[in-house]
Amino acid sequence: MKPPPLLLAALVAVSISTQAQDLHFGIKAGANINKISGQSLKDQFTYGYNAGVYLQIPFNKKWSIQPEVLFTQHSTDTSDRFSELYKFSGDKISNMNLNYLAIPVLLNYKVSKLFSLQAGPQFGILMSNDKNLVEEGKAAFKNGEFSLLGGIQFHLAGFRAFGRYQLGLNNINDIDNKDKWRSQSVQLGVGFNLF
Repeated sequence: MKPPPLLLAALVAVSISTQAQDLHFGIKAGANINKISGQSLKDQFTYGYNAGVYLQIPFNKKWSIQPEVLFTQHSTDTSDRFSELYKFSGDKISNMNLNYLAIPVLLNYKVSKLFSLQAGPQFGILMSNDKNLVEEGKAAFKNGEFSLLGGIQFHLAGFRAFGRYQLGLNNINDIDNKDKWRSQSVQLGVGFNLF
């Protein structure tokens, strides 16, 4: 005997309502400790920041997906090799700042009530860079970057604290193929559920 449609609808509504109680939307901000590697760039870490919003969508008590939209800043210093590989008509460039709109999509595994493990891809859209890096105003960095993220997130009530490692997978040098540039960073920060 099939259950009546009204009973099925009620069960589905209760199930959705139960899942929606674990749905969270919030804001987050923190620091980036980043490095862009390549023989024409100094092999050292510099500091930037990240800020944005997240949405946590649960599958069950253990698994959830967490898409985010973040504004992130990366910076780096050039090495002596930079002026050897690339010729400029203007002043010598030493510091480069890159501003990205980053869109990570993280899979969360809730290990306990206090913390979750996170992993997933991130796509970064370059919003601005130093336009005077190359002659004739050619952009030095590619407009997009693909990365992998992995980390941990602590949560207590509506408060969150996170730490992640980001590894860039593609070459972001848009000048030529003389030198491959790849980014990596450690992201640290806090967040708060708005609902």
